[in-house]
Amino acid sequence: MDQIQIGFLIYPGVIQLDVMGAYQVLAFPPNTDVHLIGKTLTPIVSNEGVTLTPTVTLETCPPLDVICVPGGGMGQVEAMKDPEILDFLKQQSVTAQYVTGICTGSMILAAAGLLQGYKATCHWAFRDQLAALGVDVVPKRVVIDRNRITGAGVTSGIDFGLTLLGLLCGEPVAQMTQLMMEYTPEPPFDAGTPETAGEEVVAALLQAGKPLVNAFWTQTQASAAHLR
Repeated sequence: MDQIQIGFLIYPGVIQLDVMGAYQVLAFPPNTDVHLIGKTLTPIVSNEGVTLTPTVTLETCPPLDVICVPGGGMGQVEAMKDPEILDFLKQQSVTAQYVTGICTGSMILAAAGLLQGYKATCHWAFRDQLAALGVDVVPKRVVIDRNRITGAGVTSGIDFGLTLLGLLCGEPVAQMTQLMMEYTPEPPFDAGTPETAGEEVVAALLQAGKPLVNAFWTQTQASAAHLR
């Protein structure tokens, strides 16, 4: 059986758990090869200050069965307008079995013109921006539309990874992986969605994240204009 080639695009300011939650899942079976794709092989620093080292570049990346784009902080604005990154995603999407994104990585896919006409999800705070890029946004944790698979915010990458692994390798392998990870979440607070967190918590988070939201809106408008 041929190895399944899976690639995660990484860039300065990427959200490390967007990458590593799904990476942990997808790297478990012996028949998957998981690559971290950078513009160069120079280590990059995530939004949280964790150093990630690319294993391949845009030029040396093999043809992928799965291309996955995680979200990011301010560095994502640069990724959304980087022609090398957008062209790479377009090229890989032609032959990839699945074109996927986690959190605001969906916005990078949309900036490349790869989600228009599809249902998709992203982090709850950026659904309007994703919709402004011509995407049919569905407020679910994981959304599958044909060969497009997207996950919502950050920790959704684990659910996304298990869903994708079930499609790639079968549900028994995905279930074994879930058991290996002992993934049975019992969060201490019921504050994981804006509906359950309450208005005060939502308002405080949106205020803290206002510079990022504003920067994303500016780039969203530029990307939308480019796609017209």
